[in-house]
Amino acid sequence: MQEGSALVTNNAVILGLIAAILGFVFYTSNLKQGFWAKFYKYVPALLMCYFLPSLLNTFGIVDGNNNDVYSVAKYFLLPACLVLLTLSIDLKAISELGGKAVIMFLTGTVGVVIGGPIALLVTSATMPELLGGAGPEAVWRGMAALAGSWIGGGANMVAMKEIYGAGGEIFTIMVTVDIVVANLWMAALLYIAGRHKEIDARSGADTTSIDRLIDKVQKFEQEHARKPELKDLMLLIAFAFGATGLAHFAADLLVPFFVEHYPGLKKFSLHSKLFWIIVLVTTIGLALSFTKVRQYEAVGASKIGSSFLYILVATIGLHMDITKIVEAPKYVVIGVMWMAVHIGLLFLVAKIIKAPIFYVAVGSKANIGGAASAPVVASAFHPALAPVGVLLAVLGYALGTYMAWLCGQLLRIIGN
Repeated sequence: MQEGSALVTNNAVILGLIAAILGFVFYTSNLKQGFWAKFYKYVPALLMCYFLPSLLNTFGIVDGNNNDVYSVAKYFLLPACLVLLTLSIDLKAISELGGKAVIMFLTGTVGVVIGGPIALLVTSATMPELLGGAGPEAVWRGMAALAGSWIGGGANMVAMKEIYGAGGEIFTIMVTVDIVVANLWMAALLYIAGRHKEIDARSGADTTSIDRLIDKVQKFEQEHARKPELKDLMLLIAFAFGATGLAHFAADLLVPFFVEHYPGLKKFSLHSKLFWIIVLVTTIGLALSFTKVRQYEAVGASKIGSSFLYILVATIGLHMDITKIVEAPKYVVIGVMWMAVHIGLLFLVAKIIKAPIFYVAVGSKANIGGAASAPVVASAFHPALAPVGVLLAVLGYALGTYMAWLCGQLLRIIGN
């Protein structure tokens, strides 16, 4: 789609369409009888919040890549959401989840590191014409950049592009692969989240620690629940957007400082504004959880945070173009093979250690998507679990450059 070719380009109208879609989904998903009751029995509401906006982009109504709505959601609503979801967090309860969450996260990382080389080996044997030689447009260079995105996020993707000298054409192709494959996997995870109890029951996974955390959060809310007053809601807004503003202010100082004085730390994502914003708002939210502010969960802190999160889900869906799947099928196949290794390894390890499907989902998205999508998937299981996604995503930022660089080295050996 060419810039300006979309039917709707006004940001306010786009936001209105997203709001209307979310309103439609939430209204129909709460109907107890008729067609919609049967429909949502099999299709999770969160998946519809993600899928329906993608149709706007696919059919040219909205250009998902040329509007400011996603930036607003990512830089304003996401940080505010993270504050509201973490201010009631119980760190002790999360620590009691045990090591399985970290094991599954690291498994997801390893799956990306070895999945890329395996996919490239298969490609070299079956479609050698795609390899592109040793120049900047070589497939392995683009895949090295994609490894950065799938272990850490967009900042790491750009870093790997520069480190491995990926050309503009192959980089653009890999961005498309990233959008198509990662979004399809996210859609699958949102579907899985809606059926996680059945999946865990069949696999015999031990979910007691997760259930204990959810019960603890719900018990706290029930014991302290009260009807919110306007004062309570305004204070929640003050906490959320005040912390967001403070994080932006600090990030605007920190990023130029590290760029000027510590250019070598770019590989740790310390030159990324979003990295600092996510880390800072999460830290502020955790700090607030040790104060009386934690009691504001009783007046709906996580519900307001979740509403912001659903807007973010819709704006992420707005980037997906279903037709992209057929535009670059050979390259998408490489991405699918790569993702298949990642997913297969996750499910294999989960079966061995009897990890709940929640750990598979959040362990994957903390790598592939990072802080922008890990809490989305985590909260699809339960809002109380969103902070787990945030904490693992921050770990993904920390490991991203190292592991993506390692993956790039393996790809270089195979590609040459």
